[in-house]
Amino acid sequence: MKKRKRYTARTVLTLLALVTLAGCDQASKDSAPWVSLFDGKTLNGWTTKGGEAKYAITDGAIVGTTVYRTPNTFLTSNELYGDFILELEYLVDSTMNSGIQVRSNSIPNYHDGRVHGYQIEIDPSQRAWSAGIYDEARRGWLNPLTENKAAQGAFKQNAWNHYRIEAIGDTLKTWINGVPAAYLIDDATATGFIGLQVHSISEDQKEGTEIKWRKLRILTQDLEKYSTPSPLEPVVTKNRLTQHEAKDGWELLWDGNTTHGWRGAKLEHFPEKGWVIENGELIVLSSGGGEAEAGGDIVTEKKYDNFEVKLEFKITEGANSGIKYYVNTDLNKGEGSSIGLEFQILDDARHPDAKKGNHEGSRTLGSLYDLIQADTNKLVHPIGDWNTAHIISKNNHVEHWLNGVKVLEYERKSEAYRQLVSESKYVKWPKFGEADSGNILLQDHGDRVAFRNIKIKQL
Repeated sequence: MKKRKRYTARTVLTLLALVTLAGCDQASKDSAPWVSLFDGKTLNGWTTKGGEAKYAITDGAIVGTTVYRTPNTFLTSNELYGDFILELEYLVDSTMNSGIQVRSNSIPNYHDGRVHGYQIEIDPSQRAWSAGIYDEARRGWLNPLTENKAAQGAFKQNAWNHYRIEAIGDTLKTWINGVPAAYLIDDATATGFIGLQVHSISEDQKEGTEIKWRKLRILTQDLEKYSTPSPLEPVVTKNRLTQHEAKDGWELLWDGNTTHGWRGAKLEHFPEKGWVIENGELIVLSSGGGEAEAGGDIVTEKKYDNFEVKLEFKITEGANSGIKYYVNTDLNKGEGSSIGLEFQILDDARHPDAKKGNHEGSRTLGSLYDLIQADTNKLVHPIGDWNTAHIISKNNHVEHWLNGVKVLEYERKSEAYRQLVSESKYVKWPKFGEADSGNILLQDHGDRVAFRNIKIKQL
């Protein structure tokens, strides 16, 4: 006969205490001030953007249905959210791909209003990256689930799945059916709408397939109290390559911590003054607005021919700076900046250079300095926010991109280009900008400007 297990008074009290604590914890979570994002009956508070997929309500759930010959479609919240905790359930057809947009936006001068921003992936394919983090219409995959087998196995095919998404400060964390999935530290976007995606489909996919969402609720108060710790190692994007970039051949041009790979444009070493490294930012200090009068410009130790270079910059009020390429540091050993083609960095609203230039508008932000004006419909983030510059030069075809949008292009060494040079301040430099290779330069123009995420891809 099996003996009964005896419990001491202390054991009973301990068990009662644990049960009480668990009950209190559950009660605390249940009493969280959740707000419903969907009333179960109407789509009040939501707007469709992007494509023409259909959204309807069936049995208390939002149902999205695929449609041929239309781009990705998003049912987006009218309200914008910054920091929040979001929970929801979804049921997806096994042949579909979808996602939940968070902190996303649709801006007229960003690819004609294309929806972009963080997407919490819905992926019923064998890849199984559901609850990974993708950057829709911008950078691609930020936190795939390549190494997270537990999260990959947590997805339930042809059944309702539960997501928990926490966006607090620069941190995004996700769970799928209670299993930690993604943990990202990235500060590209601080606020935006929430969106439910119906992905575009090809002609060989079935039109009319469905994805359903229900029980959408959000917390925006006392988030630290209700936030859940994640055991995962965070994926940090600042001064690091994303998985997509690494596969695509990108390299860090600055490591985020040291001066390795850089020197003064007119020095054999990095400047001893005028530049500092703080919190993963490479900063040229303010010195009164003079050109290369303090620490001076800095350049890469290596030279580049065909390349893509991209970086983020943050300016102060009235600031002037630039990114130069095909720089020849043997030219202009005297006063002023080193000579090369320049992606202009400027506070157009406050700096007088915006109204100068030998070609109208050619000294404004994103312009090819003194030669070609950037698109006046350019997307510019406010003073104190980060902007992204991207320069592409391949076989003498050059493009300037600002915040993900192309703002100008030209053919280096062409007759049209040479005509522009002949009408500019650079006419005194023979074959200006026509070197087959050169250094990349960050300019000291006497104003405080910060740089980070400096990356290059050699073509």
